[in-house]
Amino acid sequence: MTPQNPFLCCRTDERWLAHTLARIRDVGCALITGAIPPDMLAETSERLRTVQQQIRAEIGEERLERAGELGVLRLMMRFDRFFTRYLEIPEMLAIVDATVSPTAILHLQNGFILPSHPRGTAPEVFQNNFHMDFRRLLNGYLASINVFIAISEFTVDNGSTLVVPGSHQKTESPDRDSLARDAVALTCPAGTMIVFDSTLWHASGRNVSGFDRLAINHQFTRSWIKPQIDHVRALGDDMLLSLPERSRQLLGWSTRVVTSLDEYYQPPEKRLYRAGQG
Repeated sequence: MTPQNPFLCCRTDERWLAHTLARIRDVGCALITGAIPPDMLAETSERLRTVQQQIRAEIGEERLERAGELGVLRLMMRFDRFFTRYLEIPEMLAIVDATVSPTAILHLQNGFILPSHPRGTAPEVFQNNFHMDFRRLLNGYLASINVFIAISEFTVDNGSTLVVPGSHQKTESPDRDSLARDAVALTCPAGTMIVFDSTLWHASGRNVSGFDRLAINHQFTRSWIKPQIDHVRALGDDMLLSLPERSRQLLGWSTRVVTSLDEYYQPPEKRLYRAGQG
């Protein structure tokens, strides 16, 4: 990583947030280094591998292979509440507030343990083909933002994320040749936050390093958009109530759908969908 990197925003600069927002607006992507301390990174690496084994045991190798994914870990918080700590990172919350609003919710939190394959042998799957994570274009309205966290260093050899600068919020899809030609590999140190407009065209690189590449992807959306998983039901009331209020809100506690008239006719402080969440 060099100071000339066009995506880089220095977290120690008092204007880091303004610079981040400008890069997201202009090129669709920004990098913020040093957001995650080394001790948390080390613990995350261990816990990612433990959760991977738990998911394999519960879902089974056959179903995971049928899904056509490479090392994707979904709903990690159900297996290890350690991952709720990632909803408390001040820099991430500042970006969420400034882009998709303080009432935004978590669309997904996915872990990645991207395996290495000999050059030219990695299977073709959705994640290593160019795509947008949010495919609805709303006249430039920013409805979804990704905050991708590099748990290990991102290099060209280990499959660092590829982005196509300036491809966000475009009504016409780029052709495959232009995507491949214009793509840039986001190489960065461990602990970096990779923030991008979810309409930005991007893909996972191919890992040929001989080692796994670890990361966590968060996608946040406006509160009226359904999350990929109903976190309240999946994690349970007891767990949600034990979390900080902001984490609870991010997980959808204040945007639940009522299931009866009794739930509907509640005083404001007990309503499942709170005022101001629209």
